[in-house]
Amino acid sequence: MDALLAIVPVSATAADVGKLPESERWQELNARAKPVAGTVRTTVLTNRRQTLAVLGYIGADASTFERLSLAGRMFKEASGRNPRTVGLMSDASSAEALLAAGLASAFQMPAYRSKPDNEPGIERFILSDETKIDIPAAIATTRGTNLVRWLTALPPNKLNSGSYHDTIAKLARSHGLGFNWLDEKALQKLGANAFLAVSAANATRDAGIAHLTYRPKGKKTPEVALVGKGILFDTGGVNLKPHRSMLDMHTDMSGSAVALATLLALVELEAPVAVDAWLAITENQIGPTAYRPQEVITACNGVTIQIIHTDAEGRMVLADTLALAARTKPRFMIDFATLTGAAVYSLTERMSAVLTNQQSLVPKLVEAGRTSGERVWNFPFDADFDSDLESKVADIMQCGVESRGDHILATRFLNRFVPEDIPWVHVDLAASTRTGGLAHINTEVTGFGVRFALELLLKHDILAAAGHRK
Repeated sequence: MDALLAIVPVSATAADVGKLPESERWQELNARAKPVAGTVRTTVLTNRRQTLAVLGYIGADASTFERLSLAGRMFKEASGRNPRTVGLMSDASSAEALLAAGLASAFQMPAYRSKPDNEPGIERFILSDETKIDIPAAIATTRGTNLVRWLTALPPNKLNSGSYHDTIAKLARSHGLGFNWLDEKALQKLGANAFLAVSAANATRDAGIAHLTYRPKGKKTPEVALVGKGILFDTGGVNLKPHRSMLDMHTDMSGSAVALATLLALVELEAPVAVDAWLAITENQIGPTAYRPQEVITACNGVTIQIIHTDAEGRMVLADTLALAARTKPRFMIDFATLTGAAVYSLTERMSAVLTNQQSLVPKLVEAGRTSGERVWNFPFDADFDSDLESKVADIMQCGVESRGDHILATRFLNRFVPEDIPWVHVDLAASTRTGGLAHINTEVTGFGVRFALELLLKHDILAAAGHRK
């Protein structure tokens, strides 16, 4: 092995550490000073290969996030060696975190240098016999997270509506999924004018809503609808963004990637749940045909919208997409979107915001965030917030004139497009990107959302908890 990474309890004794290969080296490492939870120590073993030894200490009551973060630091420490074969050792509670960090570290992000880096990365992991992990689940989860990272990091001239359409179609074919692309003509017939208002200024007429279906044996109707915001580049429209705010707006499609990757992971795991994914794919450009403040637009469910700010485009495309998804009558709906700066201001990029029309689901949401390591925080969903969206000329204003509590108001707006009898969760992806990475992900694009969604759908029996609202 080029590197051996081991996580041990902060209370580990010399005898415990002595169980590791070349025990005297690890014991020396452990004896340097009193161990502190969350810290990393390194040494080099005396074997012919001079294996890099990385020792991480974890507290007895550490959360999944803390375990993932420690594993991420350990792989960052090992990255200077550019190891190809890496050994992993830990107790059961940290094993999945270590493997997740390793698979994320091994993943190559998009790069377009004229002289590509041909240095080989991690090619192989060796797990100790005592390391018990659900390997298929770990791989499917990481593959989904890495797909989100890849798609979100692609430059806007590499991932446009046409290429995203093609990519989704290929993935659907390879996974045996049903696939239907609702182009602009189809959306016009459906009356999806909220979506079409945003796509109106695009240079090409290739925007649309992707609808993918997964039906395990014996399932004919959708139980879960995954909905994602896929704004491939967001200029802000007529209300043009300033330089810093626009610079990274190629990442504004992360929600659609989370919905897509979650669906693919469920297929890979042969989950016994019938799932649809609805992906709203367009740009928000500026030009003579761009939609403008004070226009009144009718969505596909008949709700009329007074436009206040053209940079609130995400809730426009989601409005029609949610309404169309709701027509299939799923038992549970969840959407993912990099929707508001207010969520980031409230939580930083360490967590994401969740809001729901069924408050009994909140404990499940928070617990799924805790156990997955992708933490979420619930915000109010009270109806009195609707007074801030009252319009004198339409059914509802698109957003408030001021930006106070915009993550809450955006959700109250979206609520008008989800029938009351369908349990629904909105995830505002404040943690989709973070300088320096997050937890076990050491790149700015974090892929946040897939771990949370799979945890919620597969381990927390969310369908039974959701039931149907009366």
